[in-house]
Amino acid sequence: MHFNAYIAYRNDQVVAILHFMESSYKTPEELQVVLGERLRALRLSRNFSQRELADKAGVSLRAWHNLEAGAGSTIETFLRGLKALDAVDTIDALVPQSRVSPLALLKKSTVPRRVSRPRSKRKGTP
Repeated sequence: MHFNAYIAYRNDQVVAILHFMESSYKTPEELQVVLGERLRALRLSRNFSQRELADKAGVSLRAWHNLEAGAGSTIETFLRGLKALDAVDTIDALVPQSRVSPLALLKKSTVPRRVSRPRSKRKGTP
């Protein structure tokens, strides 16, 4: 497995460390471990101890430790940590906003809010 790392800077400070994988992970547990490792690297690059960051994020030390260890956590703990690290903008890299073709927008009056499926025929109707 091969990783490429890109470091994003804002005003000469590290804002995010983005790693791109050439192969995908198979289990959510493996993804949690990778996410925890990246959060740990970001925390250390900002020179925070686990206790300092947990206090700043308003979460328990155990909750932050579990998040960094990939031992299960909540989305709220993750988001509080990103906010405390001043890295909320990294959500765009994690889940980019979908791009809709300008031509497709011209064809439709509104942006779709859910997936449309063909309607199935009711029983007893031809």
